[in-house]
Amino acid sequence: MSATAQPTSPHVMNTYGRLPIALSHGQGCRVWDTAGKAYLDGLGGIAVNTLGHNHPELVPALQDQLTKLIHSSNYYHVPGQEQLATKLTELSGLTNAFFCCTGLEANEAALKLARKFGHDKGIERPEIVVYEAAFHGRSIATLSATGNPKVQAGFGPLVEGFIRVPLNDIEALKKATEGNPNVVAVFFETIQGEGGINPMRWEYLKQVRQLCDERDWLMMIDEVQCGMGRTGKWFAHQWAGIKPDVMPLAKGLGSGVPIGAVVAGPKAANIFGPGNHGTTFGGNPLAMRAGVETIRIMEEQNLLENAATVGANLKAALERELGGLPGVKEIRGQGLMIGIELDRPCGVILNRACDAGLLLSVTADKVIRLVPPLILSIAEADEIVAILAPIVKNFLSEPAAQ
Repeated sequence: MSATAQPTSPHVMNTYGRLPIALSHGQGCRVWDTAGKAYLDGLGGIAVNTLGHNHPELVPALQDQLTKLIHSSNYYHVPGQEQLATKLTELSGLTNAFFCCTGLEANEAALKLARKFGHDKGIERPEIVVYEAAFHGRSIATLSATGNPKVQAGFGPLVEGFIRVPLNDIEALKKATEGNPNVVAVFFETIQGEGGINPMRWEYLKQVRQLCDERDWLMMIDEVQCGMGRTGKWFAHQWAGIKPDVMPLAKGLGSGVPIGAVVAGPKAANIFGPGNHGTTFGGNPLAMRAGVETIRIMEEQNLLENAATVGANLKAALERELGGLPGVKEIRGQGLMIGIELDRPCGVILNRACDAGLLLSVTADKVIRLVPPLILSIAEADEIVAILAPIVKNFLSEPAAQ
């Protein structure tokens, strides 16, 4: 590689398996490392950099906010919170929002909402339905809700109160909860991200919504990775024409500024009262400005339509180049959230793509994940395919990989 980045400092905890590059700056959908090598950004900071890098409208807005107020604390009203909450409730059809800093925190808040919802109904040991292959975070509670034994290993005992079911199987959900009066919520990602770009079917989402209504459960949809326009609608569940009761958000909401949110509908909006939940940094003026400006720019530049159009072109091009090849199991996803599942572990593709000037990730061992900025052009999507397809084909042809 061309990069000159040094190995992780001995003073930084060894928590990431990093590639041997360090990025210095970016423009649009491209970034450069400290050695001057350019990369096409197919990862978007893991679905975070909605507006790409150095956006000509976002950066001045954040600079303006920096000169005014970065942080105040939630002892006081923060006007940006009301502004962003109003916008998020307008886009979602829900009613109230709580602001935090990360997707993990948003999911923690959702889990607390569900438990409080149960306790308020007299349920002493509330239980929450979660899913196989789910990923909701790495805190003890969100780790327990996550469906990945590898990331759970070494951190037991896990938090109790979770019932795990397979995706897209309404009968399995009914069977797992039959006769159980302690169930209070169903919690899932519309499209699983870390789990391998696994979508919930629209019909299944409607069935779960109906079941939650019948049994007085909260429907809690984790839109941290698949939300904020990535699929071509503001929130991926909107393709099914439903509304959740609780919706955690983060990642793309602030275009790179740390931000999280829990948006709730009437059934959950008033569960928390003063003292039930809180955060030091959540809802700070800088993060709120980032969220407000991100949404404004997305609307003005029609980025939902762009995500849908460019994503469809990207997926079609990948299908043309790779679909049906021995070793390619499936190309799936929606908008600019696409996974290419191979029939074998393919972590080496991460390094090879990086060498070739393309940033992406490999998740669930066998799935190449593409979650680029929503400003991606069709030409840039074609460039992703031109770089990636030969790498995948070469990888699959290697005897050692068989």
